[in-house]
Amino acid sequence: MRNIVLVGFMGTGKTTVGRLIAEKTGMPLLDMDSIIVERAGKPITQIFADEGEAYFRKLERELVQELAATEGNIISTGGGIVLNPDNIADFEKTGLVVCLLADAETVLDRVRHDTTRPLLAGDKEAKIVELLESRKALYESIAHKIDVSGRPSPVPTAQEIIDLYAPNNP
Repeated sequence: MRNIVLVGFMGTGKTTVGRLIAEKTGMPLLDMDSIIVERAGKPITQIFADEGEAYFRKLERELVQELAATEGNIISTGGGIVLNPDNIADFEKTGLVVCLLADAETVLDRVRHDTTRPLLAGDKEAKIVELLESRKALYESIAHKIDVSGRPSPVPTAQEIIDLYAPNNP
């Protein structure tokens, strides 16, 4: 049974949509950021502060390789997973990779009061616009995309992914 892998920028609803898919399908949800935090014994902001982004990306890469070798899971990735094309290639071998897209305004609305995102330190709006622009081509290159901008509920998004997944997993 293939995995369902949710990728996309921070605040696009990967974990929320993943939870809904898990509830509807009974598949387990594996949240990569949560796993990294648990294993490191500290929050991502602290990992970035203590060891830097490169170290975090190394932990992320190792976890991708581990999770891509599993079956029947819903995997919610961190927003920067697309920075290493090998991550997406590994996930595509064993899963349906779906990218959740959102415009800067939607992302800002969702993460405005979130203090756990190290890449948004300072002017959140400017950082979101800059990061979205720099990663746009990476997100757009993923075959399956769903634009969640302005969607009032994650329920239709979860159902869309289940419908996309079902024909490949009778």
